[in-house]
Parts: sequence; C-alpha cells; structure tokens
Amino acid sequence: MKLYPIESGNFKLDGGAMFGVVPKSLWNRTNPADSNNMIDMAARCLLIENGDRLTLIDTGMGNKQSEKFFGYYYQWGDHSIDKSLKQYGFHRDDITDVFLTHLHFDHCGGAIQWNKDRSGYEPVFKNAKFWSNKDHWDWAVHPNAREKASFLKENILPIEESGHLHFVDKPSGDFAKANEMDFGMLFADGHTDKQMIPHIDYKGKKLVFMADLLPTAGHLPLPYVMGYDTRPLLTLPEKEKFLNKAADNNYYLFLEHDAHNQIITVKHTEKGVRLDQVFTFNELFN
Repeated sequence: MKLYPIESGNFKLDGGAMFGVVPKSLWNRTNPADSNNMIDMAARCLLIENGDRLTLIDTGMGNKQSEKFFGYYYQWGDHSIDKSLKQYGFHRDDITDVFLTHLHFDHCGGAIQWNKDRSGYEPVFKNAKFWSNKDHWDWAVHPNAREKASFLKENILPIEESGHLHFVDKPSGDFAKANEMDFGMLFADGHTDKQMIPHIDYKGKKLVFMADLLPTAGHLPLPYVMGYDTRPLLTLPEKEKFLNKAADNNYYLFLEHDAHNQIITVKHTEKGVRLDQVFTFNELFN
C-alpha cells in the first residue's frame, strides 16, 4: 500500500462560522483572519494505492459551479486534483474508487463535472465506483433547511444517475473495516448525519483522515465547534472520545481543511487534549 496527499485547491471561509460561539479574540490566534474575517482553508484529499485499486478519499469543490458561487469562497493558490495526481504519475482515469466522507459540496463537488456541451453532468472519474452510505445519502438527497446550501443536487444526483453509486455496509465498532474498503472507519453524526472518518494503518502508524470531525489544528479545544455542525452538542462528546483515543494511541491526524498543517499528533494536558507535533506528509512517510 502507498498513500499520497492530493491537494484539490485552497479557499477561504468566514472565521466566525468556522468556530461557532468561540470569540474571534481566541480563534484568531491559531487561524488568523483577513480583513474580511475569512480564514485560510484547504481541500486536501488522500489517494490510496493498494494493488490494482486506486482509491481517492474526497474530491474538493470541483470547478463546475458559477463564478458567483466561487466568489463566496475566495479561492487561492494553484492546486488542483489533476495537477496533484500528475505529480505522482497518475491520471483521473486511473482512479478505481472514490470514497466520500460526506456529501457537502467542498468534499464531493469535484466528483462531477459538466459534459462536453454543458447539457448535463458526468463523473470526473469515469472508471471509478463512488462510495457513500445509505443513511447519509438519504440525508443528503432530502436535505434539511440548515444543510440545503451544502447538499447541492448537481453534485449528488449525477453520481446515482451514472450507475456508479455504491454504499458501504456500516462496520460494527469504531474504526472497524468495512468489507468494501481497504481501511477502517468511524461514523460521526455531529457535523452531519453518518459522516465517515477513514482510519488507515500505514508504515507502522495509524493515520486518520479527519474530514470535518476536526477541520484544523485550531479546532482541538472541545468547545471549538463549527457553526456548520447540525448537532454541536453531539460533536462535543464525539470529539472528546476520539481525541482522547488519539492521544492515548498516538494517532496521526490527516487534516483535510487545514491549509498550513497537513498532519498532527495530540497529547493530554491539564487543559485537555492539545497539539503535540506537526508534520508534513513527506517528513513523516518519506
């Protein structure tokens, strides 16, 4: 097995929305805001090469939305999935599986693109199976008013229409391996219903793809919960349980949304679980 970090693009989000009830005077220390109160964000995906199988975890926003849409998110830098795949000698057509932690647009938008004449949509990864889970899929295609702006039908319905949609069977136990995947997963419900958090054993280390359970290193304190979370009072115990386990077992946390920290470890302190070390992927695994 080989792993590769895939940078699909950087953007910005409102710092207040990203930290909920936490005052700016606190979160601005770790995630400094610009003059528009926007903070740096990444859409960092992960590629797993295992034999003939090439699995991409999440896809970023993609590029099919309108100029007005992207105007809200202040994209910056020159990253893209195609450039990042090419860096490691791969092409989008090589991808055999796309695993979507959840179906918010910044995690699945890059799975679908316009067709050539812009009359409809088609999968970006034409040879891939697309993996979600039945409960989250139903949650996304019948969105509540709170998440409707994040579950975009043009990102989701074309996956099913393509005939490439598959559902993982929920494994029993935290980080148990689903039969369909090469890795274990944790289900979490605070951010959105049945978000999946992958857990990969790699080169003697346990790497956890954090998705939106821990967006950035600045979100480590328990009350630092996104305003986007649908059940923030459920996020609190989910985070607490996971972070204690991560500190106890020296998990390496792969941060999807932290533009400046790729991988971190955590430790127990008098104030709770806090940041221990920061690594780039290459420092840790090459």
